[in-house]
Amino acid sequence: MSDMVAVVIPARYSSSRFPGKPLAKLAGRPMIQHVYEKAAASGADVVLVATDDERIRAAVEAFGGRAVMTRSDHPSGTDRIAEAVRLTGLPVDIVINVQGDEPLIPTSVIDELIGIMKARPELEMGTVAVPGNRETMTENNVKVVFGADGSALYFSRSMIPFLRQGGADGGVWLHWGIYSYRRAALERFVALPPGRLECCEKLEQLRALENGMKIHVHTSDLTSIGVDTPADLAAAERRLAEEAQANG
Repeated sequence: MSDMVAVVIPARYSSSRFPGKPLAKLAGRPMIQHVYEKAAASGADVVLVATDDERIRAAVEAFGGRAVMTRSDHPSGTDRIAEAVRLTGLPVDIVINVQGDEPLIPTSVIDELIGIMKARPELEMGTVAVPGNRETMTENNVKVVFGADGSALYFSRSMIPFLRQGGADGGVWLHWGIYSYRRAALERFVALPPGRLECCEKLEQLRALENGMKIHVHTSDLTSIGVDTPADLAAAERRLAEEAQANG
């Protein structure tokens, strides 16, 4: 029997930098619809939006998507997706967490993570990194370093690895906030208390590393535009227009 795969998209209405972000219009459709359609085109068996807001639920159901209402007091998106999977009652084996602010995420990246998890049953978690630019990255860009076996060593808002004068620049990797979890690993993760490093950097994936869980880093040269601000939304709108023009 093949592993059942669920893509779960956590979506909150409240955002300090961009309230109502999931419902912001992008090329005439709510941003969450773009994310949902990218996920639905993947090899996943089921796609869910995990939310605590009725406006988001209504919008998702209006375009034919499936939404799951979760508690409003979750400390992280990962806790929210874990509850959503439980509420479905489905025998899900692999969970893919796609952020609700990634309307341009390539479907192929989702499929690559699914393929890796199916081919390597020993992996607990996976994520994606793309080449970054030291000159333009800020603290809002999460960086990752990983070992020779592809396992994450650390994630940080600071520049890692630090390039000392006279050092050899081996490049820098930008972390994409898409994750894959074995179901048991997801349940273990959300049962752990927030960690010291997690609370310092405000990066929940550090909770896994602090507790000895391995995160496999899949590298990609594809690009996306994460939408954190209205300016990012405008950039995504331009990218979509360019792609539409290129495709005739």
